[in-house]
Amino acid sequence: MEKWNQTSNDFILLGLFLPNQTGRLLLLLIILIFFLASVGNSAMIYLIRLDPRLHTPMYFLLSQLSLMDLMYLSTTVPKMVFNFLSGQKGISYLGCGVQSFFFLTMACSEGLLLASMAYDRYVAICHPLHYCIHMSKRMCMKMIMGSWILGSLNSLAHTVYALHIPYCQSRAIDHFFCDVPAMLPLACMDTWVYEYMVFVSTSLFLLLPFLGITASYGRVLFAVYRMRSKDGRKKAFTTCSTHLTVVTFYYAPFVYTYLRPRNLRSPAEDKILAVFYTILTPMLNPIIYSLRNKEVLGAMTRMFGIFSFTK
Repeated sequence: MEKWNQTSNDFILLGLFLPNQTGRLLLLLIILIFFLASVGNSAMIYLIRLDPRLHTPMYFLLSQLSLMDLMYLSTTVPKMVFNFLSGQKGISYLGCGVQSFFFLTMACSEGLLLASMAYDRYVAICHPLHYCIHMSKRMCMKMIMGSWILGSLNSLAHTVYALHIPYCQSRAIDHFFCDVPAMLPLACMDTWVYEYMVFVSTSLFLLLPFLGITASYGRVLFAVYRMRSKDGRKKAFTTCSTHLTVVTFYYAPFVYTYLRPRNLRSPAEDKILAVFYTILTPMLNPIIYSLRNKEVLGAMTRMFGIFSFTK
């Protein structure tokens, strides 16, 4: 039986899997996904940095996406694996705050970054002659810094509020990381004001960017349809479909989770959906962007040529 002091300020993470044979097999699968995602995103960052042909705003934004995905994985998976293998489900008060801060920062920043990537594709396809003006290096840096700063500020506000809520019930969080909405049922105060803040925040950082992305790609697809060049139309469509696939995998479970009223949510469903945007999406992003992108495949071929030449 687990020993737990209810007067402690620490929390308990109930985790994702039960401690049985099935749970151990699923944990091994998560560890494999974590390894593949870490290698894939690290390779993408390294490839973009090394190959001069990928030194464009589109790939610079993509390298930031890979960096955010790496931090996403590092925020949630190692603690979940450690707790399962050690049998200890506790997380310190400070550790919970740090985990919550970095998770929310990545969530908001990545949402804004995906919108920036959509804008990049919109300008490249719909206004190619003005691309160098609208998507200069300076503008690209502003987009990236804005994503990180706004995401961090929003995350800080939510984390500080969550850690100052009085918790008078059990401190057992029915999740595999410190997700603020999962912590609210443990509070001994009415949290409707904060739940409204979550709704507003989700709308600003996820729903509005998603609608902006949808509108941008509506214009892009219309422009692609009117292209006379068959090769240009195929290249543009491939690039856009790749990005739309990533956007769908990321936004759909996130928006569905955070915009639902509390009475329609269930911990089991929230944990399953969280696996999509915290574990599966970071693994799929480098695969999707590499296998469906000729420039990245070409850079990989050149890199393998360098490696074979130097052996």
